[in-house]
Amino acid sequence: MTDLHQIARDLVTEQAVLDRIVAGLSDEQWATPTPSAGWTVSDQIGHLTYFDGTAVLAMTAPDAFRASVEQLIRADTERDRLTLGRGVAPSELLARWRANRDRLAEVASALSEDTRVVWYGPSMSAKSFLTARLMEVWAHGQDVVDAVGADRPSSDTLRHIAQLGFMTRGWSYRNRGLDIPEGDVRVELASPSGERWTYGPLGAEHVVEGPALDFCLVVTQRRHLDDTRLRTTGDLARDWLLRAQAFAGPPTDPPAPRGARRP
Repeated sequence: MTDLHQIARDLVTEQAVLDRIVAGLSDEQWATPTPSAGWTVSDQIGHLTYFDGTAVLAMTAPDAFRASVEQLIRADTERDRLTLGRGVAPSELLARWRANRDRLAEVASALSEDTRVVWYGPSMSAKSFLTARLMEVWAHGQDVVDAVGADRPSSDTLRHIAQLGFMTRGWSYRNRGLDIPEGDVRVELASPSGERWTYGPLGAEHVVEGPALDFCLVVTQRRHLDDTRLRTTGDLARDWLLRAQAFAGPPTDPPAPRGARRP
């Protein structure tokens, strides 16, 4: 199995994990506000539903995808209704998400290592594209987990998100119109299974250490650095993680620290 196929398989796994959480919720729980300001649980699933659908379009009909982008830009006040599925009953929204996921998995299985996929910014390699979809379902799933108090055990599918988080260090600065500080940062993480994941040159002066889960929460802006068990050595490591952004779009800030660092 190639890395590409493993990413596709892990994407399906993460989607199924979130499905099991939301499938058991009442309609009232679907209306629960999440940490993303103005978004309910339903909005989170609506977002995933819409963009899983446009992902299929991007892979199968690039011209139609580009037309959908233009439509979205013109939508203006209707954008939330389109992209969040507002006005759709939870049972119907869940069915739509499942259908889009199934189609996404089917199309992804035919991708090759050298495939490039058009998207809302620059085109992406197939690996990066599917990794971004995995990151999205995991991060938005975290908002759902936090909102309803669900239990979601971590797994080593996080390694895709951790690698993406490391690779987007430069983007986190460029996206804010900032120069990338000179110097390397090394990342040393403990995976959920106990493996050790490392990124960056050995012997770097600036280091991030700690659980892979916490690193993924920080680079997806679901936790503030000071609310995690991550340890930083050197100014560059902390400076990066206070502005880390592993996803596309305009620059956004992490949540404010909730309190004391976790034990």
